[in-house]
Amino acid sequence: MKSLFFAVAAASALAVPLAAFAQSDAPAPLTRAQVRSELQQLEQAGYNPATGEDVNYPQDIQAAAARVAARNGTTGYGGVQSGSSASGAPVVIRPASPEEMKQIYQGGQ
Repeated sequence: MKSLFFAVAAASALAVPLAAFAQSDAPAPLTRAQVRSELQQLEQAGYNPATGEDVNYPQDIQAAAARVAARNGTTGYGGVQSGSSASGAPVVIRPASPEEMKQIYQGGQ
């Protein structure tokens, strides 16, 4: 009876973290129609995916995405919502003094 209790307790302890990963706040994946729509918008903004190994690839698609965003009135993908972030005082970090270094490496003697 004791071993059954321990087996059930161990199984439930292992299952709890798995349930936490199942509930994600990630947005739903894009559908094929949404991806095609975005690609058409990029092509209308001047991006040509058929150029092959283009040396200007990152700049070309970023410029087209910026034009699409300006046309749609958005600022980009996953922007920060207003009021959702806060700032604090700057952190000042100073190097450790020689005495502090001795305490770190010699075990606080």
